[in-house]
Amino acid sequence: MKDIKLSRRRFIVGTAAAGGGLAVGIRMPLGLRAAEAQGTAAAAEVNAWVVVKPDDTCVIRIARSEMGQGTRTGLAQLVAEELECDWKKVATESITPGQNLARERVWGEMATGGSRGIRTSHDYVRRGGAAARMMLLQAAADEWKVPVAEVSVADGVITHAGTGRRTTYGKVAAAAAKLTPPDLKSIKLRDPKEWKIAGKPMKRLDTADKLDGSKVFAIDVKLPGMLHAAIKACPVFGGKLVSYDEAKISGRPGVRRVVKVNDSTIAVVADTWWRARSALEALPIVWDEGPGASQSSATIGKHLEEGLAAKDVYAFRNEGDAIAAIQGAAKKVEAVYGTPFLAHATMEPMNCTVKLSAERAECWVATQNSEASLAALSEQSGVPLAKCEVYRHDLGGGFGRRGGNQDYVRQAVNIAKHFPDVPVKMIWSREEDMGHDFYRPISQCKLAAGLDDKGALVGLHVRISGQSINAFVNPALVTNGQDARQLQGYTDKPGDAQLGYTVPSLLIEYVMRNTHVPVGPWRGVNTNQNAVYMECFIEEVARAAGADSLEFRRALMSKHPKHLAVLNAAAAKGDWGKPLPAGVHRGIAQFMGYGSYSAAIAEVSVSGEGKVKVHRMVLALDCGHAVNPDQIAAQVEGSVAYGLSAALYGECTVQNGRMTELNFDRYQLLRLAEMPKVETVIVPSHDFWGGVGEPTISVVTPAVLNAIFAATGKPVRTLPLKNVTLV
Repeated sequence: MKDIKLSRRRFIVGTAAAGGGLAVGIRMPLGLRAAEAQGTAAAAEVNAWVVVKPDDTCVIRIARSEMGQGTRTGLAQLVAEELECDWKKVATESITPGQNLARERVWGEMATGGSRGIRTSHDYVRRGGAAARMMLLQAAADEWKVPVAEVSVADGVITHAGTGRRTTYGKVAAAAAKLTPPDLKSIKLRDPKEWKIAGKPMKRLDTADKLDGSKVFAIDVKLPGMLHAAIKACPVFGGKLVSYDEAKISGRPGVRRVVKVNDSTIAVVADTWWRARSALEALPIVWDEGPGASQSSATIGKHLEEGLAAKDVYAFRNEGDAIAAIQGAAKKVEAVYGTPFLAHATMEPMNCTVKLSAERAECWVATQNSEASLAALSEQSGVPLAKCEVYRHDLGGGFGRRGGNQDYVRQAVNIAKHFPDVPVKMIWSREEDMGHDFYRPISQCKLAAGLDDKGALVGLHVRISGQSINAFVNPALVTNGQDARQLQGYTDKPGDAQLGYTVPSLLIEYVMRNTHVPVGPWRGVNTNQNAVYMECFIEEVARAAGADSLEFRRALMSKHPKHLAVLNAAAAKGDWGKPLPAGVHRGIAQFMGYGSYSAAIAEVSVSGEGKVKVHRMVLALDCGHAVNPDQIAAQVEGSVAYGLSAALYGECTVQNGRMTELNFDRYQLLRLAEMPKVETVIVPSHDFWGGVGEPTISVVTPAVLNAIFAATGKPVRTLPLKNVTLV
C-alpha cells in the first residue's frame, strides 16, 4: 500500500465533502482473497456492507459510532431490509477509519453527531444491502442456469419458482462475491410502507455484552506492557505551564516520568493509573493563569448583557418592521432570558490509548468521529495516514463531546511519543473532565412582542447575545460576527431547523459575545437555548393576550403543517384542556431541530416550599421515517432525563477564570426517583429523513417552565431551577 499523504485539514475537509453519501459507491475490490485462500468454509464479503458466513449469518458492517443511541441496530435494519436476510441471523462489525481510507472511503462518512447517523446514510447503506441481495440471487441463478427473474428470496432462503429448488445465502455467498456489483443508481429501493425489518421495534444488537459485563469500553482497554497516564491542564482556560519539580515525585513506586504534554498541560506516567494520578496530585506545578483568571460568572454575565444593547448586530431575519409594529401595538410584552454553560458529563471520562513505533501509529478510543481521530493521530505523531489506525470502541456517553475536537487523542499521542513501542493509556480524572470540557455556550436573550387590540401577535423582536461555537472551533465560518448556527431553530427555510410560527413583522438578531471559556456542541446544541427563549416567551405573550396556550400557537402555525401536527399529537395524548389533580399544571412547547419536528406536554406541581416535581411528560416526534420505534422511544426518554438534569440543576459557574463544578457533588444529575412518566408519540409523515437523538431535548425544558408558569403565575427566565425562588 502506498502512503496516502494528506494533512489533517485536507482529510477532514474531504470527509466532510463526502458526508452526503458514498464517495465512490461500492464498486471496490471485494476482499475475497481470504475466502478464496481458505475455501468455501470462510466467510465471504459479498460487498463492502455485507459478509455472509457458511452458516447463513449475515455480518453487516457499520461505519457510525454507537454511544447508546441505537445507530448500530438501526443501520443494520436498513441494510437487512434490502438484503432480505433472516434478522435472527444478523450480526454487526465496526469498520475502522484506516480500512475506510484504504478502500477510498467506500463506507462514506464515519462521523456520528447532529443526529445524522441514519438520516444522512440511509440511502447508500440500503443500496449496499440491495446490491448484495441482487448478487446473491444472481449467483444462485447462475448455479441453477435459470434467469434471475425466476429467483426470489425470503429470510435468506433463495427459491426457484419453476422447480422449487432452494438454497441459502451462506451456500452461494462465495460465488456472489466474485460477481460485478450492479449499478447502485439503478437500484430501486423498497417502499418504506412495505418494510418488514426496518420500521419495526427490533431488539437492540448491542445489549447482551452490556448486561453480562463483557463489553470492553475504551477505558477498559488492556494491552501487554501498557503504561498509564494521568493528566492535568492549567485550571484557567488559556493559561500556561511555567514549571514543575519532577524530583519531588521521582522516588514514588511505579512512576516512570513526568511529560510536558503541551504549553498548558502536564502528565505523569506510571505502571498504574492510580499511581500516576497520586503522583500528579503531589507534583509541584507553577501555572501562569493569564488574563482569564480575572473572569467570573459575574463579568461574563455583564459582557452578555452589554450585547443586548450593542450596535454590532447580525440581523438574521428581518421581515416587515418589527420595531415599529411593537411600538405601535395595543399591548407590549418584554422579557430577558438567560441560560448557563453546561458540561457534557459523560459517564466515561475522556481517555485514549496510543501505541507508537517508527512505522506504525495505533489508537484505541471512544470517538464520535473516528476519521477525525485518525487525522489527529497522524498529524500529531508524524506517521503517514496509511500507517495509522484507530480502533473505535462503543462510547460511554458522547453528547457532542467526542466529536470533531480531538484534544484527548492529541494529548495521548504526545505522551506516547516518550515511550516508543509501548502502549500508553491516558485517562482524565472526573475533575479534569468537568473542568476542561467544551461547554454548551452561555447566552442571554432579549425579546419583545406587540399585540393588537384583539390579542393577535403583530410583531416579534428576538436578540441573542452569546458565545459562538463556530468562532471557537472553526473561525473561517464566521464573518463580521455573523453566525447563523447560534440561531438554530429560527430559520425561515424548511429542512433542518425551521421556526414553526409566522409573524407579520419579525426581527431576529445575534450579537457575538465570546469569552475565554471553550465551547462546543452539547446534545441539541443551540436548539436547547433557543427553544427556551422562543417557547417560554410565546407563553408569556399568549397569557398577555388572554389566550389558551395551545390555541395561541395554533393561530401562528397555519403555514407550518408538520409543526402543527406534532403539537396537536402531543396535546391530544397529553390531555390538554382536561382536568388535572389539584396542584398539578400543564405546560406546552414545540420546536424543530435536526430535520425533525417535536412537541411536548409537561405535567408539573410546585410545592409550598417551591420544590418542583415533574409528574408526566408526553412528547411527539415526526422524524419522517421511523426505523425502530422502540429506539425512538428510548431516545426520547433519554432526552427527558438529560434535559431535566439541565433544567433543574445544570450550570457551570466561573470563578477566578476556572470552573467550580468539578464533580457530581456540585454538578447534580437527575435522580431515578425524579424521573417522570414519559410517553412517546411518533407522528411519521414518511416523506423525509429526520434525526432522533437530539430534537426532543429542545422542548423538555420550555414545556416544564411553562407548566411552572401555570402553577405559580410567574415566568421562569433563568436557569437552572435550583437557583430560582418559585414561591
